[in-house]
Parts: sequence; C-alpha cells; structure tokens
Amino acid sequence: MTTEAPRYGYFGPAGTFTQMALDAWEPAAGREQVPYASVEAALEAVRAGAVDAAMVPIENSVEGGVSATLDALASGGALLVVGEVLVPVAFVLAARQGVPAARVRAVGTHSHAWAQVRGWMAAHLPDATYVPTLSTAAAAAGLAEDGDEPAYEAAVCAPVAAANHGLHVLAEDIGDNRGAVTRFVLVARPGRLPERTGADKTTLVLYQREDHAGGLLELLEQFAVRGINLSRLESRPTKDSMGSYCFSIDIEGHVLDERVGEALVGLKRVCEDVRFLGSYPAAHGAATKVSRHTSDESFAQARAWLQGLRHG
Repeated sequence: MTTEAPRYGYFGPAGTFTQMALDAWEPAAGREQVPYASVEAALEAVRAGAVDAAMVPIENSVEGGVSATLDALASGGALLVVGEVLVPVAFVLAARQGVPAARVRAVGTHSHAWAQVRGWMAAHLPDATYVPTLSTAAAAAGLAEDGDEPAYEAAVCAPVAAANHGLHVLAEDIGDNRGAVTRFVLVARPGRLPERTGADKTTLVLYQREDHAGGLLELLEQFAVRGINLSRLESRPTKDSMGSYCFSIDIEGHVLDERVGEALVGLKRVCEDVRFLGSYPAAHGAATKVSRHTSDESFAQARAWLQGLRHG
C-alpha cells in the first residue's frame, strides 16, 4: 500500500525566500512543491484541498506583519497554523549579463524587500526608481524573460533567484539591517493540533463587540492576569467600515496550557468573535517561562478549591 506524497503550496515563484522556508521545514525530496502567485492564492488552495498545506510569510523583523497574510488568515474559511520557520534575509542586486551598475535606472522588487534596502539604494543608486513586483523572485524572472524589455534594469532578490535565472550579481548583502529575519508559517486545514512542547506559540484574531474606551485594555487583561506574554500584536481593518479594526495576536503558550485555555474562555466572553489560528512549536525552541502562580498545577488547585466551596 502506498500513500501519495504530500503537496505543499508556497508564495512563489521558485527562488523566493518562502520556498527557502519550505525547504527548511522539510527536505524537498519525496514531496511536491506548488508555487502560487500570491499569498491569497496559496491559502485558497489549502482551503480547496488542492494542496495539503502552504508556506506563507507572516512577519518581518524590519517591516513587521505581512498584511496580505494577516488579512487572508483573518477572513474566509477556517485555517490552522501548524508550524513556523525563521529565515535570515540576504538580498543581492542582480542584472542581465553585461549590464553594469552605471546603466541601472530602475530596480524591480517586492515592496517588503524595497523597504529593507532603501538606505543602500540611496547611497549607491540614488537616482534609480523603484518598480514593484509580485515577489523578489518575480523581479529576477522578469529580467530573464525573452521578448519586451522589462521596466527595470536590475532586481533586488535572493541569491538563489539570481542564480536560477542566470543573472549577474552587481552587489551582495545589500540589506540595511544585516540581521533581518522573516518569519514564515505553514498553514493547513483544521485538524489535529501539533503536540504541546513547552516552547509553543498560539495565534489568534480578536474582534471587539464595539469600539469603546478601554476596549483593547479589556482584551489584553485576559492575558496579563494569567501571566501570558504577547510576542506580536497588530491591528488590521475589518473592512466593514472606517475605524473598525480587529487584532492579530501571537502569544506564548499552547491552547492545552491551563493559563491559555482560561484566557481563551475569557476572550470568548468579552469578544464578538475569537478566531483561533493554531498552537504550534515556536521556531526558537526556547521554553516558555511560566511563574508558579500561573502553572497548570496552580490553576488545578484553584479549581479544586472552588469546587470544594460549591459542594460544601
């Protein structure tokens, strides 16, 4: 009896940092990789069952959250984050063979990449204009395509993308922040949660019942009183009306932890909606620090004490 190899989608084309994250998650041998032109398309493929899971970028250490991913996860059919990967980001400036830096008048790349090389560009190519592309790899591919001349002479991309398309590297490691890292998440359809490891992360989207003074504080108190640390907090427009926002949050801990479970109960009570996007091992692997009064044992003892009061 044989089983089909898993199919993984990713925000493509080939040569993106997202594909690097997918390769880091699991070796390419024995599985199929399917590139998609956008984050939304990759996640819709998961919902439709066209792929088993998809790797997408969710956060960058320089630019913060990736809006396309946050919004796609906050709406539509339910999805579940089952893992995360951290990828160091190193950019090169690449051009067609024989094109020197002096001939570069426009540079193509993804908006997140451009934000991370602005300083270098201002110092080395101050007159070059920016041309947005769907991804860094798409910028490299645009230079390699036959036919019409591209709208730019050089691309900011990953070294692997430059190599894949036979481009000449004009400059290496051009990022303004040498320690830049992008966080990627592997997203699947709802099912069994990853096992609790003690070094876990939980992702949520919270919707307020109404906008009012202290509304965000009311939500954050659910975490604070239970000793839960937030590793990411971002507001995103719900697109219902001007001023209507939801909150995308990462917290330290697993839904099976007593403190996290009780926080979710509290949030469900005060929120219009709580979208649970999964509990999964944190990529850094460092155990979550838990104080004695917020441990599982402490919650169990408090619950037993309450039961004793109720039953005399």
